[in-house]
Amino acid sequence: MSRTSRAVDRTIAYPEPPASRLWHRHGPARQPLTPERQRRNREALALALHTPRPRTAVIRSETR
Repeated sequence: MSRTSRAVDRTIAYPEPPASRLWHRHGPARQPLTPERQRRNREALALALHTPRPRTAVIRSETR
């Protein structure tokens, strides 16, 4: 099957449009953590690591 000049694929006949700014997912530069925020994060982590989690298996078996 031969192509004639009328059967040209129009998608390659025009240059590609410029990329939209919405296509880029890079947000603004992240701000460094302040010493106060670092301290709060350390305290929250220490609390989470040393706080015993509720034993849901025992609680469920007691309710039966």
